Amino acid sequence: MNIGSAAEQSGLPVKTIRYYEDIGLVLPQRSENGYREFSSSDLERLKFLQRARSLGFSIEECRELLSLYGDRNRASADVKKLTQAKIREVDRKIGELKSLKRVLSNLAEACHGDNRPDCPIIDDLAGQRPAAVDGLKEKGK
Repeated sequence: MNIGSAAEQSGLPVKTIRYYEDIGLVLPQRSENGYREFSSSDLERLKFLQRARSLGFSIEECRELLSLYGDRNRASADVKKLTQAKIREVDRKIGELKSLKRVLSNLAEACHGDNRPDCPIIDDLAGQRPAAVDGLKEKGK
């Protein structure tokens, strides 16, 4: 199948498929005229990559997962270890986002939100920290 069909069936943009080929994640055959020809095995790999990326796995993690996918003698413990590491990363990011939300909420709370030109949010972004916002920011950390 051609790259357009592979894109449609895998749910990946053509540009992404070309990138995956460039970095060696998928290696379609080439026809005599130079067009890519994707096999059913290539399509399986593309679908695998699409799902893994949608779950937040990095390109390098996908490379490792593809290697495990292709290894019929793999230990499921290796796959689980990689997935548990991803869970820890997601938990860390959730913590960072919660902290960011607290700071933003405190800034929004400090802003009057009326027709006055003074705004603690702008002051904070400009590096000017009014005393009223300092205490709020410290609470948010």
